[in-house]
Amino acid sequence: MNTKRKISSRIHKYIRALTIISCFTTFFLATIILSIYLLAKLAGPPSLAVPETTFFYDDSNKLLETDYHNEKRHWIPLEKMAPAIIDATISIEDRRFETHHGFDFHRIVGALIADIKAMGKVQGASTITQQYARNLYLDKEKTWKRKWMEAVYTVRLEANYAKEDILEGYLNTIYYGHGVYGIEAAANLYFQKQARDVTLEEAALLAAIPKGPSYYSPFLDPIKAKERRDLVLQAMHDNKLLSEEALKMAIQIPLQLATPQHEKEKSMVAPYFQDAMKQELQTKTGIDAETIKKGGLHIYTTINTPLQQLAEKQLHTSIPHTSKLEASFLAMDAQSGEVKALIGGRSYEKSPFNRAMQAVRQPGSTFKPLLYYAALENGYTSATKLKSEPTTFKEESSPDAYTPHNINNVYGNRFITLAEALALSDNIYAVKTHLSLGKETLVETAKRFGIHSPLDAVPSLALGTSPVTLADMTSAYGMIANGGKHISPFFIKRVIDQAGNVLYDAHIEQENELDKSVTFILSQLMTGMFDHRLNSYHPVTGHAISSKLTRQYAGKSGTTNTDSWMIGFTPTLVSGVWIGYDEGRKLETKQEQQLAKNIWATFMEEGLKHTERSTFEQPANVVSLSVDPHSGLLATEACPAAKPMYFVKGTEPTEHCTTQKQQEETPSQEKWYRRWLPF
Repeated sequence: MNTKRKISSRIHKYIRALTIISCFTTFFLATIILSIYLLAKLAGPPSLAVPETTFFYDDSNKLLETDYHNEKRHWIPLEKMAPAIIDATISIEDRRFETHHGFDFHRIVGALIADIKAMGKVQGASTITQQYARNLYLDKEKTWKRKWMEAVYTVRLEANYAKEDILEGYLNTIYYGHGVYGIEAAANLYFQKQARDVTLEEAALLAAIPKGPSYYSPFLDPIKAKERRDLVLQAMHDNKLLSEEALKMAIQIPLQLATPQHEKEKSMVAPYFQDAMKQELQTKTGIDAETIKKGGLHIYTTINTPLQQLAEKQLHTSIPHTSKLEASFLAMDAQSGEVKALIGGRSYEKSPFNRAMQAVRQPGSTFKPLLYYAALENGYTSATKLKSEPTTFKEESSPDAYTPHNINNVYGNRFITLAEALALSDNIYAVKTHLSLGKETLVETAKRFGIHSPLDAVPSLALGTSPVTLADMTSAYGMIANGGKHISPFFIKRVIDQAGNVLYDAHIEQENELDKSVTFILSQLMTGMFDHRLNSYHPVTGHAISSKLTRQYAGKSGTTNTDSWMIGFTPTLVSGVWIGYDEGRKLETKQEQQLAKNIWATFMEEGLKHTERSTFEQPANVVSLSVDPHSGLLATEACPAAKPMYFVKGTEPTEHCTTQKQQEETPSQEKWYRRWLPF
């Protein structure tokens, strides 16, 4: 009896001791947990910043296929995700997500028992919060320190963020395979859809992949992927989020995927534009490279996708595939300088060298409009006459003589007007004008037009013998088109961060560098290359393409032994084409010499086909008169040729044309000629 009492007493003591120990242990654990939560709360919310894909858009705000790195990330709020995505993810990953505080102890115990039975790790117990903490803050090294830090960050997340924030973050950071992070990028990769538009079975497949992105990728193993998807659907049913009937229907639906990205063509969209745009992004915006690479920025570029595709098509179809000819192309908004299309060569893969922006080549006669701007500023008019004839120029300051030649050595052998000289591209008129103004005048004028290349102040500069870039020349023509406002080609309009803040805006204060009246008159003179009324001792230089043109254009072509150019514009769009060989070989055939003109004409016509016709704005101090373009006098019935020509008020001709003989040289004209020309 005593023995029984003693045993009973001992048992009660043990029970009391165990109870006390349990109470203390529970209290101790509760204190630790409470302390961790309090410390987590005091530590404040951990940063949720994650690397996110930077997106680029064209000028109509459509996404461009471009990126700085292979990882694709894009953050979207929960409300932009299909509800089925949320249901599927919670059902398969963390059924008690809404009720636990970061750790699911039911799953921990269940996983421990399963592991003991299997004598190995067969089941995971990580919650969505734990996985999110792991994705945000930790590397993949499996150590006790990493486990402890995962627990700390899990508590900090739960203590400082709402469940909706945690779930949103998880779905935007989880890896879905093939370099894709986040549900939006995954929906685009696998279905070419936005996350808000996926179906039930598609949502289940997306929820299935993170368990093993390479193992369950539907691109790599569609059988395993479907098995895992069906398991997710079953979990949704078990979680009372899917009816029996809906489950049966969904399981019967086969996988329906978009074409895998690795099977698509990998050709880069507008690669020369992208290079130039990224260079501008790094040098002009002030945004550091890391933010550009992973900051989730939205970068709105200037490129017009239809115009870019049109330009690429023209170069591709116009130049024989077997030819070693090279080409460059640039189209800009004439009013702002926004680059709408850019091609730096025929093959970016073979040569990323950007011939439009970097190559310097002799511009030939495309340089003459800059000369004639200077002439119009210095007393010339559209009707100013100089004699077109074989001429040797000898300067006192130079022992060498200079003898330029016209195309095919054809000359008017009479006095011609500036309007004729530009339309026919008369070289003698150009050199005489250049020397009459003083050779430095053209150099200084070219700088005002934004020409950055060094120029030689020699007689031949009038004929474009100093190399320049296509970008500079196209910008210069844009200044003629817009009335003299300074423009430079640019590629980025604005940059916006994830929160919608504007980090960069390319708002440019444009200043009038040139005289508006003079640029208007020059633009009208430059329409002459397409005007058959100016045909004379030689056809106008644009006669071969004039039949293709259905609206008013101004422009100028230029041809040297090794280079062919065509640059032209409307009030809204300016574009330039260069054709030649990298090694400076001679252009042998007429077809090679005409390529630039034909590419330009087709591009402008097709590119502007659906746009409103625009006209150049005539300044108030400019008058229009009907003038005989050959004599430069007011047109009458005695002179059959008549054309509207423009003059600054007070400089217009007052004498009427009464006979064709007035086109011949007169003593008074000879006297003027000798007075102005220093040779």
